[in-house]
Amino acid sequence: MIEGHVFIATSQDGFIARKDGSLDWLTGVSVTGEDHGYNAFIDSVDGIVMGRGTFDVVTAFDPWPYSRPVIVMSRTLRQEDLSDDLKNRVEITDETPQSVMARLARRGWTRAYIDGGQVIQSFLAAGLIAEMSLFRMPVLIGEGRPLFGSLEKDLRLDLVEVTSFPSGIVKTRYKLR
Repeated sequence: MIEGHVFIATSQDGFIARKDGSLDWLTGVSVTGEDHGYNAFIDSVDGIVMGRGTFDVVTAFDPWPYSRPVIVMSRTLRQEDLSDDLKNRVEITDETPQSVMARLARRGWTRAYIDGGQVIQSFLAAGLIAEMSLFRMPVLIGEGRPLFGSLEKDLRLDLVEVTSFPSGIVKTRYKLR
């Protein structure tokens, strides 16, 4: 069975990006010498499932930041819209979270990194997230795109780990019940 895993930073007030999608508030935190576990996390997953908004942000990164396959969930983006350098690295789909996970399980995936606010929300609503690592950054940005939206029912979490870093970042890792 494939599991969805979240590894994401938020501001202290719960936003993952500014209203315009900007992540500039993340760069103001000095993390020199801190290992937040990202490389180990990436090594533990078979690939990444992200939303169009997240994809638009990461396409500006040079070089491309992912060594794992990337699935982009979008109703408007098509495979032929990708630049030549991304066509073999990125797959576009308009499937539901359940369909995506079933297809990835058939491919042999057991762990998927789920990224992007709306995608995370839809996978949570579908019961497809097994674990979340949330990094609270030491900054308030006042408004932006929230990590969590409305839910049809409460989702209970079991705390697995809390780690604080000298930078002021606090990591909480939860398993979903």
